[in-house]
Amino acid sequence: MEKVVLAFSGGLDTSVCAKLLQEKYGMEVITACVDVGQPEDEIKRPEEVANNIGVSKHYTIDAKDEFARDVIFKAVKANAMYEGYPLSTALARPLIAQKIVEIAKKEGAAAIAHGCTGKGNDQFRFESTIRSESSCDVIAPVRDLNLTRTEEMEYAKSNNIPLQSDKLYSIDENVWGRSIEGDILEDPMVEIPEEAFNWTRSSDDAPDEAQVVEMEFENGVPVALDGKKMKPLEIIKECNRIAGMHGIGRVDMLEDRIIGLKSRENYETPGAVFIITAHKALEQMTLTREELKFAEIVSQTYSELVYEGLWHEPLREDLDQLVDNMQKRVTGVVRVRLHKGGMRILGRKSPYSLYSQEAVSFEDKELDQREMTGMVKNYGLQAACFQKMRKND
Repeated sequence: MEKVVLAFSGGLDTSVCAKLLQEKYGMEVITACVDVGQPEDEIKRPEEVANNIGVSKHYTIDAKDEFARDVIFKAVKANAMYEGYPLSTALARPLIAQKIVEIAKKEGAAAIAHGCTGKGNDQFRFESTIRSESSCDVIAPVRDLNLTRTEEMEYAKSNNIPLQSDKLYSIDENVWGRSIEGDILEDPMVEIPEEAFNWTRSSDDAPDEAQVVEMEFENGVPVALDGKKMKPLEIIKECNRIAGMHGIGRVDMLEDRIIGLKSRENYETPGAVFIITAHKALEQMTLTREELKFAEIVSQTYSELVYEGLWHEPLREDLDQLVDNMQKRVTGVVRVRLHKGGMRILGRKSPYSLYSQEAVSFEDKELDQREMTGMVKNYGLQAACFQKMRKND
């Protein structure tokens, strides 16, 4: 009997897949849950469900620190945001797939399976990484059998597969963000109920008193809050707590999926919004105008590569080299005020600051204003020539 390693969350899709792989595909199923910052019960539950289904073996892999250090902090340097929101699910998928491949190699598995449907993004993210890292066959039972959610539910009930009865929405969570979709939220006119949120308070329920936080960066990544040094995972968790408490990081959008569909997506990314906002503020002080302009292009390209599941694309690695070099000067402290769903930059400082208070002051005479006359006279010369030509037509 051939072995298959199934990326396993213990939810409806992957639980049904585990049973289908046993019954319809006749394979020995090994399940694996990769911890990238899910709630503790979402790490324990998969093992319980897997044992109930009767898989041959289950793995739980702790990849939280690796995810924070080697993936999220790369994204921070690049200000990775897709259509206006910080990427979270898309960032985690390649690492999860990589860990699944490692288990498949260890177990000598012939195939790797996942629970993605044919309508979402994750099928691309998982499979592009799996195929670039291994020669295993890829099996996607829900997609391959064209199953609807109702059909999956019926199959689960008929096979006594334990499911969470209180879960209304499709939730994906890691330490960098939480996505909420499905059920009534598929209607773009339906306001997301307050009970769907977990990481963030509403602005109405946020503290009345504002909080001021100083975030310290070294080489483009946060290293301390209010002078307290922290490891990557620690600082992300603390930023999630602080920003979420003040109602920061709620996103409700119509997102353009890889296959072309528009989907209504809701996210909670408090720490990511907090960190990236502060990071951009420090970049404004330390990078030149031309660097900032090009960084916007890099950020968009980087974000699209991540969103589309192309983490293994050489261009992403090339961009990392460029970004790392630019970020050597993005070191300093940013002071941020958080209050009732809003953030405001109060101050910033850096040993690599390109800002000169003396030069920009109206009282300074080091830059002789009279020398600007010639520069201003010829400014916009081509535009002026065009306007004169048009008037003469």
